[in-house]
Amino acid sequence: MEARGQPIEQALFGAAQIDVCNADLGESQLTRPSPQPLHQRLPVDLMLTAHAPILETRTLHWADEAACAAFAATMARQPALADACIELRGPLGAGKTTFVRHLLRALGVTGRIKSPTYAVLEPYALPGLAISHFDFYRFDDAREWADAGFREIFAAPGLKLAEWPDRAAGMLPPPDLRLHIEPRDDGTRDVTVEAGTARGQELLR
Repeated sequence: MEARGQPIEQALFGAAQIDVCNADLGESQLTRPSPQPLHQRLPVDLMLTAHAPILETRTLHWADEAACAAFAATMARQPALADACIELRGPLGAGKTTFVRHLLRALGVTGRIKSPTYAVLEPYALPGLAISHFDFYRFDDAREWADAGFREIFAAPGLKLAEWPDRAAGMLPPPDLRLHIEPRDDGTRDVTVEAGTARGQELLR
């Protein structure tokens, strides 16, 4: 299905301006629902390997949002992205949703791009490409994994983008790529990109 709504305005890349107080792009400011790690409450049959291997690592520096957008555009041109699973890590306001927005725009998504903080999942459909954007910040019920069909989504072809994957620890498959985004005091970003699979290494190249 097509993305809904009207195109959003360009977000600024300042340290305190990314995804904050923006209902369309924002990352949740709420506290974690439960201090107990989710994987300690999961049935054994839902447990997957929590720590994927790291086959290759790259370090990047995003001086501004244009650098983030350029990296997203480069990744969007990679054929391997069509079936990739990418985890996005970093503190609130790091720019995880901003990166996803630029990636989806580069892939051809139009209209409103909503943060899935409350819905957990926002799906997008392009010709020949299914995209699933997850935000597990508020995820705290293992039953929802099965009830919502998340297992089937991750098993099916398509691009999966997961913010706050640690909140669903033990259930997600090993990612092809992990992006660790760390904001600096000057408003720039340090980014560590880790490839966990051969597909991830292909994306890095």
